[in-house]
Amino acid sequence: MIFIAYLITGLLAGVVGGLLGTGGCALIMPVIRFGFDFDPAFAVGTTLTAVVFTAGSGAYQHLKMKNVDKSTALQVGFSGVLGVIIGSVVFGYIKDYGDIIDLIIGIAFIIVSVRMLYEGLLGKKPPPPVGTEMPGTVVSKSLLGSGIGFLTGIIGLGGGYALVPSFLYFLRAPMKLAIGTSMASFVWMALVGAIFKIYQGVVNIPVAVTLGVGALIGAIYGAKLVAKFKPNVLKALFGFLFLYVSLKYILLYFGIHI
Repeated sequence: MIFIAYLITGLLAGVVGGLLGTGGCALIMPVIRFGFDFDPAFAVGTTLTAVVFTAGSGAYQHLKMKNVDKSTALQVGFSGVLGVIIGSVVFGYIKDYGDIIDLIIGIAFIIVSVRMLYEGLLGKKPPPPVGTEMPGTVVSKSLLGSGIGFLTGIIGLGGGYALVPSFLYFLRAPMKLAIGTSMASFVWMALVGAIFKIYQGVVNIPVAVTLGVGALIGAIYGAKLVAKFKPNVLKALFGFLFLYVSLKYILLYFGIHI
């Protein structure tokens, strides 16, 4: 029965990720950490491994739809893998310090909540596209990839959570190109990060597979439901939810449970 609950969690995370463009990992991680009482390090490793499924499927679909700037995907993906390796090594030193992991993730979730609230409450949209190709220099894309890869190696978040908004706001990329190139770049970061986490012994593989399959199915329906909801309202609601999640993580570091 417990695996049915994991499958449903993956499905819901996939639907929400498809609706908000944040990726399912932003919902999977706090749910298995607090809802299923996962150890902090196992929550990171299991979530990142589950995301390999959705990132791989998304990359394939966007490549077929020609929503991927292949040269950017290679640059960001290669530098991102290097960042993941370094971040995973750092993670190896802190994986037994769950309170530190919780604090880092809590700070990271503040960024998610601020972005959601900014776009939802103020009705702000990403800047308009300024071309049909991904703007930016090789250096800027490589720095972006390595930084987000490093973050992914430590906290298991990086695709829709960091790459998509970075492409939109920093590189001023068109929305479809930002999402597609993010998927094609992140799949390699997720795969390498998952291999490291498995090697480090912080992945519940059956749970990761169940969550990944659920999220994969849910993401398909989430993308189809986008037109039926007001994105600003959804982003505002989940902005408050992620703000609560961030506070829950951070206050837990100080021994306060909310």
